[in-house]
Amino acid sequence: MNNWVRIVGFSAIAFIGVGLSTGARAEVKIAVVDLQRAINETQDGKQAKARLKKVFDQRQKSLDDAQNKLKAMKDELEKKKDVLARDVLQKKLEEYQKNFVELQSKYVDYQKELASKEGELTKTIVARMERILRVIGQQRAYSLILERSEGGVVWTPTQLDLTGEVIQRYNKGEGREGEKKAPASKSTKTKSKK
Repeated sequence: MNNWVRIVGFSAIAFIGVGLSTGARAEVKIAVVDLQRAINETQDGKQAKARLKKVFDQRQKSLDDAQNKLKAMKDELEKKKDVLARDVLQKKLEEYQKNFVELQSKYVDYQKELASKEGELTKTIVARMERILRVIGQQRAYSLILERSEGGVVWTPTQLDLTGEVIQRYNKGEGREGEKKAPASKSTKTKSKK
């Protein structure tokens, strides 16, 4: 621990020394933003969350059905374990284990799918928020804007939290200038032809 304290102390002294040696006393302005809250509170974020919930509900139903079948299989095995022939019981136990492993695998696959889908749905939202934050940072000469949960920020005064402003600006349409237009979906094309 002493080495860590020395390294941090040395880094702080070096940082102060650099600042003093340049002769310029630049003001360091820092702000924070809670991007997760911002995503959840924008219109696009709410729509993405609803789409993700729909996919989640479908996957959860599939998992619940498979789990119920597995439970029924286990209950049946418990009831018949004393009357089944040893080789038949062994086959049924192997089948149960195979189904159990498949259920676990399906669960892991669904978790990965949902994480990927969430990233896909929020990618453009986050990119737009970053453009808005870049503008705010440049306009107000912030030295640094930290993501509240990622930056390890425990507390900050309310006036340094830009989350509410980012949500308002986003919902008003700001930050669209860097977006690529998505191609029309098949359902849109077929509706327009009818």
